[in-house]
Amino acid sequence: MTGGNESCTAGPTSMSYLTCLTYILEEWTGVEDIGDYLSYAFYILWLLFPLVVVFVLPGVIVILFYVSILWLHIYKRKNEIKEAYSHDVWIAAREMLATIWDGHGRIWHGYELHGVENIPQGPGLVVFYHGATPVDYIYFSARLHIIKKRRCSVVADHFVFRLPGFRILLEVFGVIHGPKEACVRTLEEGHLLAIAPGGVREALFSDEMYTILWSDRKGFAQVAIDAKVPIIPMFTQNVREGFRTLGGIKILRSLYERIRLPVVPLYGGFPVKLRTFIGEPIPYEPNMTAEELAAKTKAAVQALIEKHQKIPGNIFRALMERFQTRKKED
Repeated sequence: MTGGNESCTAGPTSMSYLTCLTYILEEWTGVEDIGDYLSYAFYILWLLFPLVVVFVLPGVIVILFYVSILWLHIYKRKNEIKEAYSHDVWIAAREMLATIWDGHGRIWHGYELHGVENIPQGPGLVVFYHGATPVDYIYFSARLHIIKKRRCSVVADHFVFRLPGFRILLEVFGVIHGPKEACVRTLEEGHLLAIAPGGVREALFSDEMYTILWSDRKGFAQVAIDAKVPIIPMFTQNVREGFRTLGGIKILRSLYERIRLPVVPLYGGFPVKLRTFIGEPIPYEPNMTAEELAAKTKAAVQALIEKHQKIPGNIFRALMERFQTRKKED
């Protein structure tokens, strides 16, 4: 090895560091022309780098989820004694996690929340368009907690409750699966409740055209009628540019319809501009049917999409919006 190092600087002209490294590797491995192999390996790495990035970035969100869960376990252990003397031992934990997620939204997406004044002082049902991931709802919930000191529960699909380690996170933040009676009870207790009628199907199979996939669902409307609360429509600009799915592949759609699990791969995590817009509340009307209220809510969400989203969505344009000054619309 010493001889190889000396040969790098021998002669009137010294070798470059990379040439010297290649020479040493050839001596160590006994492989001739190893530089050609290294060049090929670097080329493959460069070629696959974009693919690696778009599938690795979503992992950052997953890691942040589990960091939140770890924090909750540590917090619970440190506050076991206080739990018996407090009506809600998780207040400080929610404050901490809201700050973490809001910070992530501000830094990574320049997250903005518009129309928060449309949220009533009392209970209300927030109905929103479901992106490929619910990260926009998480940012909304965190910002709402910080500026209004209000907690918004949310209805989630049953598979979320099967995710390993998520139980404590779901309990602390009031994530429920239903049924309708549980949703009505949450609203009757004076809380906010959020639901995306399109659910996992809309998350996986809507696209950059921002097509609302609610089918004929009207259960959410019946919940609002039974609880006698207003519906607050909500939409996040560029939510489908942050994360995309491969939902256009027909075999994946067929597989989902058969097993009802989110088997469609997603990619992205791009730092696009995200702005959440809250529309004017749809007030409770005792004579309105669930079908009529569902149609009215869908029209309200569609109006928010048409007003605030350029269609079709474009990832590059959404990235560039991070550097644009937006005129005040509210």
